[in-house]
Amino acid sequence: MDAIFYVVPGLIMAVALFMAYRVVRRSLQLRSAWNSGLTAEGRCLRMYTTTHGGSGDSHVSTTLHHVYEFTTHDGRLVRFEEEDGPGTTVEGDFVTVYYTDGSDVVATAHRPRHGRQAVTSLGMLVFLGVIVVFCVGFIATYAQTSSGMDGVGF
Repeated sequence: MDAIFYVVPGLIMAVALFMAYRVVRRSLQLRSAWNSGLTAEGRCLRMYTTTHGGSGDSHVSTTLHHVYEFTTHDGRLVRFEEEDGPGTTVEGDFVTVYYTDGSDVVATAHRPRHGRQAVTSLGMLVFLGVIVVFCVGFIATYAQTSSGMDGVGF
Protein backbone atom coordinates (compact mmCIF):
# COMPACT_ATOMS: atom_id res chain seq x y z
CA MET A 1 0.00 0.00 0.00
CA ASP A 2 2.96 2.31 0.60
CA ALA A 3 3.88 2.08 -3.06
CA ILE A 4 0.98 4.30 -4.08
CA PHE A 5 2.53 7.19 -2.10
CA TYR A 6 5.67 6.83 -4.21
CA VAL A 7 4.19 5.87 -7.59
CA VAL A 8 1.55 8.61 -7.90
CA PRO A 9 3.90 11.52 -7.08
CA GLY A 10 6.52 9.87 -9.31
CA LEU A 11 4.07 9.80 -12.21
CA ILE A 12 3.06 13.41 -11.58
CA MET A 13 6.75 14.38 -11.61
CA ALA A 14 7.33 12.46 -14.83
CA VAL A 15 4.43 14.26 -16.55
CA ALA A 16 5.63 17.65 -15.25
CA LEU A 17 9.19 17.00 -16.45
CA PHE A 18 7.94 15.88 -19.87
CA MET A 19 5.84 19.03 -20.14
CA ALA A 20 8.90 21.13 -19.18
CA TYR A 21 10.85 19.40 -21.95
CA ARG A 22 8.12 20.26 -24.45
CA VAL A 23 8.02 23.91 -23.32
CA VAL A 24 11.80 24.28 -23.72
CA ARG A 25 11.78 22.45 -27.06
CA ARG A 26 9.01 24.63 -28.52
CA SER A 27 10.67 27.79 -27.23
CA LEU A 28 13.96 26.83 -28.88
CA GLN A 29 12.18 25.95 -32.13
CA LEU A 30 10.44 29.32 -32.25
CA ARG A 31 13.67 31.15 -31.45
CA SER A 32 15.58 29.30 -34.16
CA ALA A 33 12.86 30.01 -36.75
CA TRP A 34 12.75 33.70 -35.84
CA ASN A 35 16.56 34.06 -35.75
CA SER A 36 17.25 32.14 -38.97
CA GLY A 37 16.51 35.16 -41.13
CA LEU A 38 14.53 33.00 -43.55
CA THR A 39 11.01 34.11 -44.39
CA ALA A 40 8.52 33.11 -47.03
CA GLU A 41 5.03 34.03 -48.04
CA GLY A 42 2.67 31.37 -46.79
CA ARG A 43 -1.00 30.80 -47.25
CA CYS A 44 -3.56 29.74 -44.67
CA LEU A 45 -5.18 26.58 -46.05
CA ARG A 46 -7.50 25.82 -43.19
CA MET A 47 -8.65 27.23 -39.88
CA TYR A 48 -10.48 25.22 -37.23
CA THR A 49 -11.07 25.07 -33.50
CA THR A 50 -10.96 22.33 -30.91
CA THR A 51 -12.72 22.45 -27.56
CA HIS A 52 -11.89 20.75 -24.28
CA GLY A 53 -14.06 20.40 -21.21
CA GLY A 54 -17.69 21.31 -21.03
CA SER A 55 -19.11 18.24 -19.33
CA GLY A 56 -21.66 19.40 -16.81
CA ASP A 57 -20.91 22.90 -15.56
CA SER A 58 -17.15 22.76 -16.16
CA HIS A 59 -15.04 25.32 -17.96
CA VAL A 60 -14.74 25.04 -21.75
CA SER A 61 -11.49 26.03 -23.46
CA THR A 62 -11.25 26.57 -27.20
CA THR A 63 -8.02 26.39 -29.19
CA LEU A 64 -7.69 27.96 -32.62
CA HIS A 65 -5.64 26.01 -35.18
CA HIS A 66 -4.30 27.12 -38.57
CA VAL A 67 -2.84 24.99 -41.35
CA TYR A 68 -0.29 26.87 -43.46
CA GLU A 69 1.62 26.04 -46.62
CA PHE A 70 4.70 27.76 -48.04
CA THR A 71 7.63 27.13 -50.37
CA THR A 72 11.18 27.24 -48.99
CA HIS A 73 13.98 29.08 -50.78
CA ASP A 74 15.15 25.79 -52.31
CA GLY A 75 11.70 24.97 -53.73
CA ARG A 76 10.35 22.49 -51.18
CA LEU A 77 6.66 22.72 -50.38
CA VAL A 78 6.06 22.65 -46.61
CA ARG A 79 2.72 22.37 -44.83
CA PHE A 80 2.42 22.80 -41.07
CA GLU A 81 -0.18 23.29 -38.40
CA GLU A 82 0.04 25.80 -35.61
CA GLU A 83 -2.06 26.52 -32.53
CA ASP A 84 -3.13 29.84 -31.05
CA GLY A 85 -2.77 31.94 -34.15
CA PRO A 86 -4.60 35.21 -34.64
CA GLY A 87 -8.35 34.92 -35.00
CA THR A 88 -8.24 37.41 -37.86
CA THR A 89 -6.31 35.01 -40.10
CA VAL A 90 -8.79 33.03 -42.17
CA GLU A 91 -8.56 30.51 -45.00
CA GLY A 92 -6.91 32.01 -48.07
CA ASP A 93 -5.01 34.75 -46.22
CA PHE A 94 -1.33 35.28 -46.94
CA VAL A 95 1.04 35.38 -43.96
CA THR A 96 4.76 35.75 -43.36
CA VAL A 97 6.29 32.44 -42.34
CA TYR A 98 9.55 32.29 -40.39
CA TYR A 99 11.39 29.01 -40.85
CA THR A 100 14.68 27.17 -40.41
CA ASP A 101 16.62 25.57 -43.20
CA GLY A 102 17.63 21.93 -43.28
CA SER A 103 16.08 18.51 -43.52
CA ASP A 104 13.65 19.19 -40.65
CA VAL A 105 12.05 22.54 -41.38
CA VAL A 106 10.68 24.26 -38.29
CA ALA A 107 8.20 26.98 -39.23
CA THR A 108 5.94 29.46 -37.51
CA ALA A 109 3.56 32.15 -38.65
CA HIS A 110 3.70 33.84 -35.24
CA ARG A 111 5.40 37.24 -35.32
CA PRO A 112 8.69 37.43 -33.43
CA ARG A 113 8.00 38.19 -29.80
CA HIS A 114 11.16 37.15 -28.02
CA GLY A 115 10.31 38.82 -24.71
CA ARG A 116 6.80 37.45 -24.53
CA GLN A 117 7.98 33.96 -25.46
CA ALA A 118 10.71 34.05 -22.81
CA VAL A 119 8.31 35.22 -20.08
CA THR A 120 5.69 32.64 -21.03
CA SER A 121 8.24 29.81 -21.10
CA LEU A 122 9.81 30.89 -17.83
CA GLY A 123 6.40 31.11 -16.16
CA MET A 124 5.49 27.59 -17.29
CA LEU A 125 8.86 26.23 -16.16
CA VAL A 126 8.47 27.84 -12.72
CA PHE A 127 4.98 26.39 -12.37
CA LEU A 128 6.15 22.91 -13.40
CA GLY A 129 9.18 23.24 -11.13
CA VAL A 130 6.92 23.96 -8.16
CA ILE A 131 4.97 20.78 -8.95
CA VAL A 132 8.17 18.72 -9.06
CA VAL A 133 9.48 20.24 -5.81
CA PHE A 134 6.14 19.57 -4.11
CA CYS A 135 6.20 15.93 -5.25
CA VAL A 136 9.79 15.44 -4.09
CA GLY A 137 8.91 17.02 -0.74
CA PHE A 138 5.84 14.81 -0.42
CA ILE A 139 7.84 11.65 -1.13
CA ALA A 140 10.62 12.67 1.27
CA THR A 141 8.16 13.55 4.04
CA TYR A 142 6.21 10.33 3.57
CA ALA A 143 9.40 8.26 3.53
CA GLN A 144 10.58 9.91 6.74
CA THR A 145 7.28 9.53 8.59
CA SER A 146 6.62 5.98 7.41
CA SER A 147 10.10 4.82 8.41
CA GLY A 148 9.53 6.27 11.89
CA MET A 149 6.31 4.28 12.26
CA ASP A 150 7.87 0.87 11.44
CA GLY A 151 8.43 -0.04 15.08
CA VAL A 152 5.07 1.24 16.35
CA GLY A 153 3.18 -2.04 16.00
CA PHE A 154 0.09 -1.00 14.10
